[in-house]
Amino acid sequence: MLALTETLVNIDSGSYDKEGVDAVGRVLADWLEARGIECEWIPLAERGDAIRAVTHKDAPGREILLMGHRDTVFGKGEVAKRPYSTRDGRAYGPGVCDMKAGLVQNAFILAAFAELGGAPGPVAALFTGDEEIATFHSRPIIEAEAKRARAVFNAEPGRMSGNVVTGRRGGVFFVAEVFGKAAHSGNSFHLGRSAIAEIADKIGRWFAMNQRFADRNMQINVGLVSGGQSVNSVAPYARCEIDLRYRTPQDRDDLVAAVEEIATTQVIDGTRGEITIRGEYLPVAPTEAGDALFRHYRAAAGDLGIALDGEFTLSCADSGFTAAQGVPTICAIGPVGGHAHGPDEYLEIDTVVPRAQAVALAISRLGPETA
Repeated sequence: MLALTETLVNIDSGSYDKEGVDAVGRVLADWLEARGIECEWIPLAERGDAIRAVTHKDAPGREILLMGHRDTVFGKGEVAKRPYSTRDGRAYGPGVCDMKAGLVQNAFILAAFAELGGAPGPVAALFTGDEEIATFHSRPIIEAEAKRARAVFNAEPGRMSGNVVTGRRGGVFFVAEVFGKAAHSGNSFHLGRSAIAEIADKIGRWFAMNQRFADRNMQINVGLVSGGQSVNSVAPYARCEIDLRYRTPQDRDDLVAAVEEIATTQVIDGTRGEITIRGEYLPVAPTEAGDALFRHYRAAAGDLGIALDGEFTLSCADSGFTAAQGVPTICAIGPVGGHAHGPDEYLEIDTVVPRAQAVALAISRLGPETA
């Protein structure tokens, strides 16, 4: 498992690097097909292809779905700077826990059922390629797969506490643009309409939403800003990118409306604002069926000597798309790690095998699906 993890980590696969994301997919597909597991490639023109692998596909009942994404937040060249390494019981490298070790876990679980039997129905794994940028292209594929599933295990990294995730916030990514009027900043400043001044006012109001809606457990951040044409011009254009997080589906519409109202209400006459949603995650909200699946999984882990609980996390993941389809979903059942998206991201090596065993045991105990 560590050897395959090392191979995957040492391939740059940033979300916008289709070639790299597909190279990770090819390694996984070759590994699975060498063990008799057929892989279906679902092509995507702009992002990494989706790959679907199934064992026991002729067994009765709906499938049990394992999910994972092959993309990372790191650009080309990151592997050359800090390739896979191990020390003091941990593995390091770009994407080592988020979530290349989780991909390996899913592959080994499939291979174990294919070789040894014991699956209570079809077991499928879906390997996608754009989760870190809100899954815009893969979302329809995930939702279609969810319609065939009775349970979903998403191999995001286990929490640093060792827990799994039973609830997540949703998220919306926006691009906001302001159009003003250029003018010489000395001779004709009064003729200009500064898009930068206008977007700066808006940014202040967007950040103020964190206090305005503090009771909603929401969060908004402006992560990118650009604009202007030259230092000695009144800026005719500015743009920013906004990340909104919310807890419940009921909160989503109110908060999106508030973001959009700020975008399209002008302070400086003669400017104009536009805003577009560029990507969206759905929340994982508690359900009775989801709670039952978690208790089932926790019992299996407990029988292997793994003590864990479920927890709510502030981040988003593809598990929200399956949960929104009404499918019982558990997230962060991958090996334990921490500091994802950073230069010191790590994987706890001694969790790699036990976490895979816990999922496999939980699946085997689900039993055949009855009508």
